[in-house]
Amino acid sequence: MQTFQIESTKNETLQAALIHKINQKTKPLGALGRLETLALQLGLIQKTEHPALQQQTMLVFAGDHGIVAEGVSPYPQAVTAQMVLNFLNGGAAINVFARQHDFQLHVVDSGVNAVFEPHPMLIDAKLGMGTLSFLHDPAMTREEAAQAIARGAEIARDAVAEGCNVLALGEMGIGNTSSASCLMSVLCSFPLHQCVGRGTGLSDKGLDHKLSVLTNALQRHHVDAIDPLQVLAVFGGFEIAMMVGALLAAAEARVTLLIDGFIATSALLVAAKLYPQVLDYCVFAHCSDESGHGKMLEHLKVQPLLHLSLRLGEGTGAVLAYPLLQSAVAFLNEMASFESAGVSGKTQ
Repeated sequence: MQTFQIESTKNETLQAALIHKINQKTKPLGALGRLETLALQLGLIQKTEHPALQQQTMLVFAGDHGIVAEGVSPYPQAVTAQMVLNFLNGGAAINVFARQHDFQLHVVDSGVNAVFEPHPMLIDAKLGMGTLSFLHDPAMTREEAAQAIARGAEIARDAVAEGCNVLALGEMGIGNTSSASCLMSVLCSFPLHQCVGRGTGLSDKGLDHKLSVLTNALQRHHVDAIDPLQVLAVFGGFEIAMMVGALLAAAEARVTLLIDGFIATSALLVAAKLYPQVLDYCVFAHCSDESGHGKMLEHLKVQPLLHLSLRLGEGTGAVLAYPLLQSAVAFLNEMASFESAGVSGKTQ
């Protein structure tokens, strides 16, 4: 697997300057709450007291999963390709929110079990017509996982070259909550039942079956969190692996990463096991209603910006959180200080 040079954002001198600038705004100390810590993080990522957001970009990675053949989803695999076409036609929720918040939107065919006509919004990075069923075999080979990471990294670098400094990642793949659940269980050392949820709407019976299938899959494969690339190869999807590469390459370029829901965070789990410093660049957009996401965030010791009971995926939660980044940058750069406004500061 290729290597990445990801710097920590820690910089005591710059941090002190940013905190001083934030504290001198015409407000009581800490009165803007999480916006203040967000402004500090953005300044540290960009190495400046005057951060700016530009060409915000959403990459939706799509791929099919062989585990769907085991009945773990209430929807057929064909829905992945149908939703990709919906994205390309501009009709999905992520299209609506991307237009609203002026995001560049691209859909990445990481491994959908379909062939698409060329489209200006579509990036063809297909590694295959979906993964294998990890109930019986590893979802992909270790080499395929590394290749997917490299392709995701290349796609992120292209976005950065076009001027992007805020990158959000979305996903589409029927069955990918099964992959994410197994990744979470192994990488976080959580019992599987704490990681498995209803996905796209399983009944109680369907949920019991999904848990049974995934339990059998975990028992079949002997992998350990000490080797995250192999964990990814056994249980991941092409789209999840490409997201890992995109996260790492974007952090290498000091780009702010907007982390969406359960699937996107499972990709981050892999990325952070490989390069822990990637977490410095992550803004956690929301906590989804998919069972396990909250525990995933607790494991990472992070707090999401929003709690909207979302469980759609596609990157919707990440885009919805973007205006908070805009507000953090705006107050840091535009709000008057006590000195410039002629306002008396706190005396005791």
